[in-house]
Amino acid sequence: MNMYAVANPEIPGCPPGLEYLTQVDQLLIKQKVELVEALVGFESNNKYEVRNSMGQNVFYAVEENDCLSRQCCGPMRSFTIHVLDNFGQEVITVTRPLKCMSCFFPCCLQELEIQAPPGNTVGYVIQQWHPFSPKFIIANEHREPVLRIHGPFCGWSCLPDVDFEILTLDEVSKIGKISKQWTGLLREAFTDTDNFGIQFPMDLDVRMKAVMIGACFLIDFMFFETTN
Repeated sequence: MNMYAVANPEIPGCPPGLEYLTQVDQLLIKQKVELVEALVGFESNNKYEVRNSMGQNVFYAVEENDCLSRQCCGPMRSFTIHVLDNFGQEVITVTRPLKCMSCFFPCCLQELEIQAPPGNTVGYVIQQWHPFSPKFIIANEHREPVLRIHGPFCGWSCLPDVDFEILTLDEVSKIGKISKQWTGLLREAFTDTDNFGIQFPMDLDVRMKAVMIGACFLIDFMFFETTN
């Protein structure tokens, strides 16, 4: 079923192309496996399908990168991810600059910029330094903190499901989560293809929902994409 058979009406305060996000409180982001990558371990550009709770495709996402960066920098590589609607129109652009990653030093922390539509910044995902647990700030277009994301303590990589909690700024209330779900031991042994679920309040600012999609991509690259 095409989610955009009829053009969505404009919604005040909603960036063009994100109208559908006002109607959902959860999304499934499924990385598409590449046959060459599965067979020989040669890293190719990541591609994703973004689906609703009924399994219908809402958006498609593709990473823009060059072969040298993919092979030399692996999961630390810079990237631009273009998120397209079912008409092929780019509605979200996610950009990550190249920065080193370290669990022990608070330097070169990871950051994403999310634009919706392209050219209009709606928010950022900013890593906070912590020696044992993944922590991020979800910020608006002015870099003002809005929400937090806290991942599990080190040692969770063997678990079948991993949850990154979405918290209010005061860390009192949990309002959602980003979950990584393993697709099975055999498939995981040959590829780093991942499935993620995002849950957030229905009435969350649609721009922050777009930022959550970007946060999911960053979490995938930082913690679940293996080097060759």
